[in-house]
Amino acid sequence: MHLTIDPASPTPPYEQLRSQLADQARAGTLPTGLKLPTVRALAEQLGLAPNTVARAYRELESDGIVETHGRKGTTIAAPGDTAHRLAAAAATEYAARAHHLGLTKEEATAAVLTALQLHY
Repeated sequence: MHLTIDPASPTPPYEQLRSQLADQARAGTLPTGLKLPTVRALAEQLGLAPNTVARAYRELESDGIVETHGRKGTTIAAPGDTAHRLAAAAATEYAARAHHLGLTKEEATAAVLTALQLHY
């Protein structure tokens, strides 16, 4: 696991850490089930505050990249497993909201496509 934090970067340190871990997990460099260092250990290794590492881990967990198992630690999640489940839940919520707002399928789909173009 190779991680570097650039203190001169305009990108906050937690985001630098989050994006590097996410990229390495998606590329398979960090294999499924790999136990990540504790928050304190990684913070010390990188010269960061523990809260910075904890925030990166929380965001990775909410994105389905890692799974936290309490005292057993944080591990790399199976690719697509949690991420697909979370995406499906978000899509279901969106569909219900769009229907409640009275949008047609075409209008709801157009809104999604527009949003995806902003992020991809």
